[in-house]
Amino acid sequence: MNWGNAMAEAKLYTYEGSGAPQTTSLDERMFAAPVNEDLLYRVVRMQMGNRRQGTHSTKTRGEVSGGGRKPWRQKGTGRARAGSRRSPVWVGGGTIFGPKPRSYESKLTKKMKLGALAAALSDRASSGNVALVDQLPFDAPKTKSAVELLNRMELSGKTLIVVATDEYTRAVKKSFTNLPHAKCIACGGVNVYDILRHDHLLMTTKAVDELTERF
Repeated sequence: MNWGNAMAEAKLYTYEGSGAPQTTSLDERMFAAPVNEDLLYRVVRMQMGNRRQGTHSTKTRGEVSGGGRKPWRQKGTGRARAGSRRSPVWVGGGTIFGPKPRSYESKLTKKMKLGALAAALSDRASSGNVALVDQLPFDAPKTKSAVELLNRMELSGKTLIVVATDEYTRAVKKSFTNLPHAKCIACGGVNVYDILRHDHLLMTTKAVDELTERF
């Protein structure tokens, strides 16, 4: 592994070992970048907007049923004038300025998205909440082993586990699925929103190498 001249550090654990972890350096491009809060906000807002279906819809007064004739005569009834049952002031009438199907999708440049990702990673690294593990060799779903690993690494809060694309097997994913405070994703899907909503970030060394190629 060649992660460059780094300023940030993280603890490196071995899956099979039980001794004290080593301290390893992290690439400063990813884990020691300036934390731009405005950029983080814009990227998270983009992610959340792109996930919205935008299928909400209401009917205007021209789309609701009824209103074929005037409810009552214009004068002499003592009631307010009414021209149609489709009026928005009537129960069952149309909706004024209601939501219609639309797209909430927005786009940012690749440079901005990489900058926000580096900022999120750096924020977790500066707090000492980034940990590395050499491998996750699950050949079958083993929730018990996953719990023991997180406990040994003292990752008690919400934890995001990032593995390399070729390590993201059904066994690895299922081992963490039943843990309410853990989420396992492939390196190709790592994103700002998931990093910020988890307290800790656990990555395999191969995932770090794969992520480095994106920078």
